[in-house]
Amino acid sequence: MSPRVYKSDKRQSAAEDTRQRILAAARALLAAPKPTQISVDAIAKAADVSRQTIYNAFGSKSGLLEALFDSLATRADIDLPPAFAAADPVTALRRFTESFCRFWASDPVVIRRLRGMAVLDSDLDRLLRERDDMRRTALTTLLGAHAETTADDTIDVIWQLTGFETYDGLARRDPTREPAVVTDLVATAVTAVYTAASA
Repeated sequence: MSPRVYKSDKRQSAAEDTRQRILAAARALLAAPKPTQISVDAIAKAADVSRQTIYNAFGSKSGLLEALFDSLATRADIDLPPAFAAADPVTALRRFTESFCRFWASDPVVIRRLRGMAVLDSDLDRLLRERDDMRRTALTTLLGAHAETTADDTIDVIWQLTGFETYDGLARRDPTREPAVVTDLVATAVTAVYTAASA
């Protein structure tokens, strides 16, 4: 390996370490019991970097928050292949529901606050809507593998049931409910909707 490649590798490693430190700082601010205003300045201070470092790494505040959402999904280990490999639609939907409920349960306070911020941040709102649309597309593809057609209304209801708001609402309604119990409630509702629509 030439010295130039070695130095490049070290720079890339240092840049990735900085990215991860910034993401960890952003997550910590969002997860704080009494969160402050989430600004680039606040995140830079918490991560001990400059504002420009954040813009260099993520392009914008929305880019940073999108990357944070990506890191949350990675940490939650969203795993859709088992859903697509299922032999029947009911099992496929259960696996699909379990995967997203695992994501929603992984860091609900942070996800809730990110979605709340999107109300006043049009860029973040657009990014989160795009991700929700990706979930609907995946759901459509999943059901398409088991049935020639599935009504849009049915897909819309299942899409809504597998979203964060449904999971979070059930979990907060009764704080004694374990994530597995909430997941089972959602999966049961999803199955009931699909079964009724397919009858």
